[in-house]
Amino acid sequence: MVKQNQKIRENENLKENRTMLNIRESNLTLVELEDLLEEEHIGTSYDTPLRADAFDLSDAEKTEMIADRFREIMNILGLDLTDDSLNGTPRRVAKMYVKEIFGGLNPANKPSVALFDNKYQYNQMLVEKNITLYSDCEHHFVPIIGKAHVAYISNGKVIGLSKLNRIVQYHAQRPQVQERLTIQIANELKLILGTEDVAVVIDAVHLCVASRGIKDISSSTVTAEYSGAFLENDKKDEFLRYIGS
Repeated sequence: MVKQNQKIRENENLKENRTMLNIRESNLTLVELEDLLEEEHIGTSYDTPLRADAFDLSDAEKTEMIADRFREIMNILGLDLTDDSLNGTPRRVAKMYVKEIFGGLNPANKPSVALFDNKYQYNQMLVEKNITLYSDCEHHFVPIIGKAHVAYISNGKVIGLSKLNRIVQYHAQRPQVQERLTIQIANELKLILGTEDVAVVIDAVHLCVASRGIKDISSSTVTAEYSGAFLENDKKDEFLRYIGS
């Protein structure tokens, strides 16, 4: 455990040192640096960035380590952890991170999906709209709250409706960027259903925008991913009419 903790800290320090070195050598203004750090996600991939040793620790070990570190954060902030209301907070936060809001990081939590024959011969698009979406911004670790709309056209197989919600939930339960989340959901559906005829639209409010920084509570972010038949304007327009866009 001690060696594992030391390795994690070394990796974090190395990444931080490289980032600061790049910033010092860039000759950017302070405003430009702030913008660069805010938009840092532009260079990331479709996959959630995970280290190779991401699952070497058990959930119980991760919970203990996060609780210890969150306790340190609360102490630094000057909070009195002997208070009845606060003394259980570090463990509550740790359990929430590991088991709930970041549970989608662990492939073991991926929903099992069974497909069924399309015995009804339904060959039009199937749309599941207004799927409740809760995720967390990977830049500030504050919530992203919105709705996901997904659609597909069967190639002979259909999926249980609740599984569409679970797929959205699974990919949302990790530190995310909305663009990546949209693509991940679409790619997962294409893989499971064996078809390119998939569409995903997400409309969400980012609390990193609403509760800090610019503090704009009226704006939302919309992202979309279309493939297969949904690249055709008539299919795309039909889908958008169904979801009210």
